[in-house]
Amino acid sequence: MPHVHEKSLVTSSNIQYIQAPKSDNDEPSVEQMLIEEANNAAAKLFLGNWNKNDDDGDCAGSSGINEEEHRVLMDSTCYLTRSTPQSEIITEDSLVVIFESFDNLKFCYPQKGKIFSNRNGHFHHEDFIGKPFGCKIRSRNNQGYGFAYILRPTPELWSRSLNHRTQIIHFLDASMIVYYLNLRPNMVVCESGTGSGALSHSLMRSIAPKGMLHTYEFNELRAETARREFANNGLSHLSNVYHRDVCGKHGSGGFDRPQASVDAIVLDLPEPWLAVPHAAYCIKRNSRIVSYSPCIEQAQKTIEALKRNGFHSIKTSEFRLKENYVDEVEYEMPPTEKRQRIEDKRVYPREDKEIVNLGGTSCPDGDLDGNKQNEKMTNGVSKPKTTEAEANTPLPEKNALTSNAADGVLSSDSNPESDTPTNPASTETKANDASNQGVGSEKKSKRKLVARPFVIMRGHTAFLTFATSGNVLRPKPQ
Repeated sequence: MPHVHEKSLVTSSNIQYIQAPKSDNDEPSVEQMLIEEANNAAAKLFLGNWNKNDDDGDCAGSSGINEEEHRVLMDSTCYLTRSTPQSEIITEDSLVVIFESFDNLKFCYPQKGKIFSNRNGHFHHEDFIGKPFGCKIRSRNNQGYGFAYILRPTPELWSRSLNHRTQIIHFLDASMIVYYLNLRPNMVVCESGTGSGALSHSLMRSIAPKGMLHTYEFNELRAETARREFANNGLSHLSNVYHRDVCGKHGSGGFDRPQASVDAIVLDLPEPWLAVPHAAYCIKRNSRIVSYSPCIEQAQKTIEALKRNGFHSIKTSEFRLKENYVDEVEYEMPPTEKRQRIEDKRVYPREDKEIVNLGGTSCPDGDLDGNKQNEKMTNGVSKPKTTEAEANTPLPEKNALTSNAADGVLSSDSNPESDTPTNPASTETKANDASNQGVGSEKKSKRKLVARPFVIMRGHTAFLTFATSGNVLRPKPQ
């Protein structure tokens, strides 16, 4: 479907503030008087009774603003229907997010005479009022060593600082919901259930300035708390909170909206498949729906219900947040010197077709008189035939050649005819290892900029099922 931009009050009326041209003489021209009257008429329309030529002569009308402030307020960003405050200065009763540490955020509504206390000290609300967002506030005790940052509220910061009444939808899943539902300004969205209201703030930011969020919660206490928080955060004009069970298990059910009147629907319920028929009735054609389920069995039942009610393009996804730590790390440089080549002078035993058992009796290969489990192999080669005296020698002395050969060294006793030293390879190898490891000299190192992922991933496992409604209108469920 094409993206449609709805006109606002300013674009439809073409009202704007016009700068009047200056005349050569002190007496205003007819053009200047017409432009001034037009500006005053526009000011009355938007701001009430405001007149530049007020009787008090200070260029301020009954609204208490001067000409420069009036020109700024004529911009379309001054409307109260915005979801976020436009003021850069903290005022009384405005929502502020207090940044204590990387993983610890709180919020408050500054009021005169109140104090916010944490482990860093006591912070008086009077120190917040009149300061810009993002400033650093010092505590009045602890000699001012404690401090905190006062941040402008956003849905992401609010989800990290709010009081959890239920399990919330974190900002990663919330961003995917807003993206795949194709939310844009002035849409009508239904949400069930409300819970702690973390996702609701992200939805209202996307549908502002003239959209509407109808959110449903079956718990009366949570519904009333969410309604009060939305009003305190300045979002009551974008939301309607209902105490209702949309699944119909404790009442009639449904969203209580007209047929094909909702642009998008969000389901965050234990049994979302019960609410799918009601969602199919009130959702518009070719609109999107999402179901948030922590269990894959819930997603499977929801998909079956979506197929029965005319939804298509069904897709289930799981999103995980993987953070990386980027920093410079010092690594030890690998050795650059080549190892000296060592000539292999070891003597290996002669291959023989006969195998000797532990009893000392020699026999052809494959005929061990039932003693196959006693075969003695050395490095995968059959042991040569030995005499009865040699077979009766103790086991450690008998296997001296085998153990030394396994270690890569031949002793002088095992090979008396060889002039090879007792352990030449081992001595030379150790000397080379010592030289390569930098013994007695300073080790070389180099700093590298690397990115390493954290072992623990934030958030919890959840499955998001997206679907698109069909072109056929669905009947109202009984």
